[in-house]
Amino acid sequence: MFNIHKKTKLDRRRGKNDKTNYTIHTQPFLLRFEINRRRLIYLAFGAAAFLIAYSTGAAVPMSEEEAQTLTREFSKQIEGIDQNGIFLNNIRITLIMFVPAVGSAFGAFSGFATGSVFSALASSSPMLGEVPPLVLLITPFGIMEVFVYGLAMSRSVMLIYHLLKRISWRKYIIPTLIELGIATGVLFVAAVIEWQMIEQLGGLDASIAIDPTVES
Repeated sequence: MFNIHKKTKLDRRRGKNDKTNYTIHTQPFLLRFEINRRRLIYLAFGAAAFLIAYSTGAAVPMSEEEAQTLTREFSKQIEGIDQNGIFLNNIRITLIMFVPAVGSAFGAFSGFATGSVFSALASSSPMLGEVPPLVLLITPFGIMEVFVYGLAMSRSVMLIYHLLKRISWRKYIIPTLIELGIATGVLFVAAVIEWQMIEQLGGLDASIAIDPTVES
């Protein structure tokens, strides 16, 4: 990259107008810088926003009746679900999170709703009630899902900026599609790991004790 950049500068000094080549050679370098530095910062903020919303939902007190109602609704949602169902549900949520403006708000709401489900389950399970809410997201698939949600929410905010600045869609469509592909792959692996852990624990009912994020 350094040699190509240096060569382009020499060409410009000699009076050659080669702006097209200059852009093509330097763009990969700028893209790598964004991924390594700025993009990771945005990703961290997105993941933090989801975790904060999740913690807030888990901390909000609810009556016994509200907890029972939410638990029943949650049980109906996960009834008959399998590995494919977990993946399809999570990818559906993630695709909404990628939508500009709406996606970041939906991601925060999803995190809050997930925390509320944990709170409802904890109120009826003494064992789960003693577990800190964030501990449940430190499972392998939990970490992968938080990563994807942070990726999607942060891209949603970035797309708002691109649209407000009227930046050409050609500038950000490829990075967005790449991130969609990454999110799909990570969520598929997460669903496989999650379902294997569910089966090892003896079924879906047992999995609620370790992962209230399913179908949040």
